[in-house]
Amino acid sequence: MSKHIPECVECGEPFQYDRQALGYDTCISCGEEQAVEVKHTIVPMHKSNYIHISNTEIGRQLLKGINSKGGFYR
Repeated sequence: MSKHIPECVECGEPFQYDRQALGYDTCISCGEEQAVEVKHTIVPMHKSNYIHISNTEIGRQLLKGINSKGGFYR
């Protein structure tokens, strides 16, 4: 019985079964390139805990409303 060799969705190269089992659909090289594109930071909430923010659109909206009462940005 032969296993299906997973292929990277970015470059088409085969990659390890273990990586696919973890939920990745890219090889290590392409995954590294994707990981470098996203920036992360931690910001403190007023009188509360900390929140994780990334440079995605959702992260930018959260950051804009972080110091307003209720967290809403208009």
